[in-house]
Amino acid sequence: MAFDVFRRAKTAEPPEQKASAAGRVIAWQTGGRVAWSPRDTVSLTRTGFNGNPVGFRSVKLIAEAAAALPLVLEDAAIRFEQHDVLSLLRRPNGAQGRAELLESLYGQLLLSGNAYVEAVGEVGVPHELHVLRSDRMSVVPGADGWPIAFEYAVGGRKHRFDAAGLPGPICHIRNFHPQDDHYGFSPLQAAAMAIDVHNSASRWSKALLDNAARPSGAIVYKGQDGSSSLSNDQYDRLVTEIESNHQGARNAGRPMLLEGGLDWKPMGFSPSDMEFQQTKESAAREIALAFGVPPMLLGIPGDATYANYQEANRAFYRLTVLPLATRVAAQLGGWLSGWTGEDLVLKPDLDQVPALAAERDAQWGRVADADFLTADEKRRLLGLPPLPVESPDEQ
Repeated sequence: MAFDVFRRAKTAEPPEQKASAAGRVIAWQTGGRVAWSPRDTVSLTRTGFNGNPVGFRSVKLIAEAAAALPLVLEDAAIRFEQHDVLSLLRRPNGAQGRAELLESLYGQLLLSGNAYVEAVGEVGVPHELHVLRSDRMSVVPGADGWPIAFEYAVGGRKHRFDAAGLPGPICHIRNFHPQDDHYGFSPLQAAAMAIDVHNSASRWSKALLDNAARPSGAIVYKGQDGSSSLSNDQYDRLVTEIESNHQGARNAGRPMLLEGGLDWKPMGFSPSDMEFQQTKESAAREIALAFGVPPMLLGIPGDATYANYQEANRAFYRLTVLPLATRVAAQLGGWLSGWTGEDLVLKPDLDQVPALAAERDAQWGRVADADFLTADEKRRLLGLPPLPVESPDEQ
């Protein structure tokens, strides 16, 4: 009959099942897709600066070195010893001095790719200067794409700075970004993958130390009747027993009591575990590379790019600190020139940088020995304004 098929299927013998040779092994390891940290400014700052020693030290090293550079103010004729702009920079506001303001400015630029300076005042030299947090500021573009305002958001409230007039109340300094018209590109974004690797390596090392610095192992089960699989209740009981009594620093060294055919097989460090420290150091070098800091200055081993510490320090100033400080000072000076109505140039004083003393001495010697140059031409090559022309009455 037609229903005999179902009757035979019900009484048929179950098919033979093959037991896997690895079915009696409980492996304590996990794997899955790569998980990267978020790429927004707040998350990058938290993971790359607050939570990473290499990123923290790189930003601090650049910001402090650039903020400590002496600045000179000049126009086409003279270099000013006293000026309202110099007085403003020496004491930009009631809570900060020059070094604190500039360090905050460079720090924001390195962490987010953007830096915003607010001028307090209406006419003439501003009364105060303040560095605003980049993660709270947003650019408001107009119909033609150019910024017409800046919005600063704090605690659900927004303050709007009008950017239509010149000079504007906000000086926006940003890094080059090939795919954004309004915001700059942060070194933290370029180093984000290396930062995740370095942080993950640190967490792995911490987890290993919490486990008494011993690698994981496997529990092998072989029953009395030759069975190689645990029941669900046995498996759950074993997992609970291990998690509660044999994991964590407080359980380090506690002997494990195995019963019912259970056997512990310790696992030694794999080649990938042995190279883990090298991976961490490689990630640290990539972070330093993104910021332009020689790894030797950060104490990262395995770097032989520079012959000695002095050479690495000179390259750090020449290739990282000076280009950044020169660009920021030029933009800041041009913005303040709009407030004063003068054509001012603000730039670092290279003659007062100890790391460049040898290079400047050699340059001064070459220029001084060039007899075919006039005094004004020599001064121009050294970055100095020409000598003032004496009037006939003064001669």
